[in-house]
Amino acid sequence: MTEPLPPLQSCQVFLAEDIFVTQGVNAGDGLGLPHQICLGDQYEIDTASKPHTLTLRSGQNQPTVEKDSMLGVFGEPITILACYTLMDDEAYQLELLLLTVGGKLCALPLSPMTIATPYTLLRSEEAPATKRLSDALCLSFGRGTRILLASGDQRPIESLEPGDLVLTRDHGPQPLRWRGQTTTRAIGAFAPVIIAAETLGNAGDLIVSQQHRMFVYHREGRFDQAELLVQARHLVNGDTIFLREGGFVDYFALVFDAHEIIYAEGIPVESLLVTEATPSRLPPELQDRFPALRQSPHTGLEITAEAALRLRRRNRQ
Repeated sequence: MTEPLPPLQSCQVFLAEDIFVTQGVNAGDGLGLPHQICLGDQYEIDTASKPHTLTLRSGQNQPTVEKDSMLGVFGEPITILACYTLMDDEAYQLELLLLTVGGKLCALPLSPMTIATPYTLLRSEEAPATKRLSDALCLSFGRGTRILLASGDQRPIESLEPGDLVLTRDHGPQPLRWRGQTTTRAIGAFAPVIIAAETLGNAGDLIVSQQHRMFVYHREGRFDQAELLVQARHLVNGDTIFLREGGFVDYFALVFDAHEIIYAEGIPVESLLVTEATPSRLPPELQDRFPALRQSPHTGLEITAEAALRLRRRNRQ
C-alpha cells in the first residue's frame, strides 16, 4: 500500500498587493479582504511581480512556516482568510486562496495565473473550511485510468506499485518510483476533465486534472512543431471533452527518474513533473533522489489557450 504523504509542502504565492484591480470599483487597489473587494472587478498580476516560495508544514491543526520559506518566520502560523473565484476572458474559472503569512497578505492561486491577463472576480467565500493548502498541486489521473506497462498490459493506476515497469515514449521501460494519491472535492479548479473514449484516440474515457498536459500530434502545419503539449482544460469543448463537477474525485500521480511521456488509455500524456515549486509530497527516499525537487521538462511546444481553440473546434467535429 502507498504510504501516507508527508505534510511538508512548498507552493508559489504572490503578495496580495501584486494582484490589483485594473477595471472596476476598486481600480488601482490590490487584492483585499472579503469586506474590501467588489464582485465584478477585474484583476491582473503586476508584470513586475514575482512569486515567492512558501514552505509550510500542514496537518490537522493550523499550518506553519517551515525553515527554508521565502516568506514568514519558522513556526509562524498561516491563516486562510478567504477563497476567491475568478474567471478569464475564455470563461475558465480558477480559485485563489487569500492567506496571512508573517503579517503579510498573500494570494495562492490553485491554478496557474498568467501575468497581464485580466481575471474577473466572481465569488468570495470567507474562511473556507474545506480548502487545504495541500490542494495547491493537482496534476494527476483519475481512479480507473489504465496505464500501459512495458509488458503490453494495461493496468488501473491505483493498482500500480513502485518498481513496476511502465512504457515511456522516449526511454522505453522505466521503473515507477512513486505513486501518490489524494482525494479532493470535484469543484472549481479541482473538477476533473473527462475526455470521452476515442476523442483523442483514447480507448476509454480518460479522467485527468485540469492542468494535466496531453501530448498531441498535430500535422496541419499551423504550429512550429508537430508535437504539442496541451493542458486538458484548454481542450474542453463541452461535448466530447468536459468538466465533471460535484462530489469527490480520487487523483493519482506518478513519478519516474525523469519527466516522462507515458500512455494512459492508449494515448501519450505526461507524468508528474517534479520541480522546486512542486509541493514536497515525496517520501524521504525520493527526496534524496531529487534533492532539488527539479526535473527537466519534456520537450515539446506548449501552446496557449488561444492556440488551443483550433484543437477544440477539431474535437467537436
